[in-house]
Amino acid sequence: MGANAMSNESTIRISFFLGVLALMAIWELLAPRRPLTTSKKMRWGSNLAITLINPILLRLVIPVPPVGMAALAQERGWGLLNNFHLPYWLTVIIGMMALDCVIYLQHVMFHSVPLLWRLHKMHHTDMDLDVTSGLRFHPIEIVMSMGIKLATVRIMGPPVLAVLIFEVLLNCASMFNHSNAYIPLGIDRVLRLILVTPDMHRVHHSIIDSEGNSNFGFSVSWWDRLFGTYRAQPEEGHQGMTIGLTKFRDASRVTLPWMLIMPFIRDRKK
Repeated sequence: MGANAMSNESTIRISFFLGVLALMAIWELLAPRRPLTTSKKMRWGSNLAITLINPILLRLVIPVPPVGMAALAQERGWGLLNNFHLPYWLTVIIGMMALDCVIYLQHVMFHSVPLLWRLHKMHHTDMDLDVTSGLRFHPIEIVMSMGIKLATVRIMGPPVLAVLIFEVLLNCASMFNHSNAYIPLGIDRVLRLILVTPDMHRVHHSIIDSEGNSNFGFSVSWWDRLFGTYRAQPEEGHQGMTIGLTKFRDASRVTLPWMLIMPFIRDRKK
């Protein structure tokens, strides 16, 4: 099963990516959570352009993807899980949970370390949230994140299947929880017991610092609850809250070149 998953990785990932992107775009159109305040055409153009650049850069800089690293670790006996005799299903679950926890901690780190925040803040300059916001990350941040995932796979030695499922779910979860899709409040309360919902993650994009430094999870909600970074609702409510950063309020500057050079511009602090 692991070998088949690795050989079909690209097809699986692209299929889920396009499917979830289309589904959430339609959901947002039919049942939006908030009215948009900036040009959707301009935002989508910039966000989708970044989405095309990032995988190309990754292939050039880091030719071995996490799934390939997992296969190599399994072949050579690298990592903790390859040196313990555990049921296969349990190693899959442990591997996925370890990777998800690392991504949560990475997210906290990118908010806490000034040099890393300069890269990550590009993601937070989006003044509206929709499905494409979940794809809006600086190429250098994407490369660094990939390095962290590869190191985690090398240390943990999770099965190939675990890494593939994690990668697909992470990408789908990012599009889902950044979406502008309306979910009835009762359903949202139940879903967020396990999953990071759009209402939960939207708080993280608040212009208020205390709210922006909460709800760091991407896929499951329990890391925020466990580490004390969970915040249920924004102070001004979802309709009244302001999304983005205080010093980046010029919608006309949401262009691809500006997004790429923004981390290198001085005096741009949250």
